[in-house]
Amino acid sequence: MKARAVSRKSSAKDSRVEVPPMATIIGYKLRRAQLFVFQDFLESFSKVKLRPAEFSVLAIIADRPGLKQSEIAESLGIKRANFVALMDSLERRGLAERRKAETDRRSHSVHLTPEGEKFVKKMTAIWAEHENRLIERLGGVAERDRLIDLLDRLLAPGE
Repeated sequence: MKARAVSRKSSAKDSRVEVPPMATIIGYKLRRAQLFVFQDFLESFSKVKLRPAEFSVLAIIADRPGLKQSEIAESLGIKRANFVALMDSLERRGLAERRKAETDRRSHSVHLTPEGEKFVKKMTAIWAEHENRLIERLGGVAERDRLIDLLDRLLAPGE
C-alpha cells in the first residue's frame, strides 16, 4: 500500500488538508509496536519489579562486568544523572555495586553482586518467555530477524 503525499486542496469549498492514513506512517507504527512490546515487558517483569532500563543495565553488567558507569550510560543513551539514579536503585536492591576503577580512581566500574547474578538468571528466563511471545506473534525467528534487519537499517548512520 503506497502512502499518499500530503497536499492542500485549492478548492474554496474544501480547505481540508489531505494526510496519509495513520497505518502508513512509519513513526506511528513503530510507536504503537513499542507500546505493545513495553506493555508485555512490564506485565512479564511486574512480579520482580524490573523496568526496561534496569533490565538493560543489568544485562550489560552481566555481559561485560567492570565497565565504567559512563560507558554503560553512553551505550544505552542514558543521561549521566539518570544513570546515577538507576544505579542507586540497583544498589539499594543489592543487585549491583560500584567499585573504584583500578585504572582511574575517579571513575567507578560496575559489577553484579552475588544476589544480582541470581537475579539475572531469573530475569533472563522471564525475558526468554517475553521474547518468545513476540517471536510467535511475528511468525517465527526468520520474521524476527527480518524485523531486526529493517530496524538496523533505520539506525545505521548515514548509509
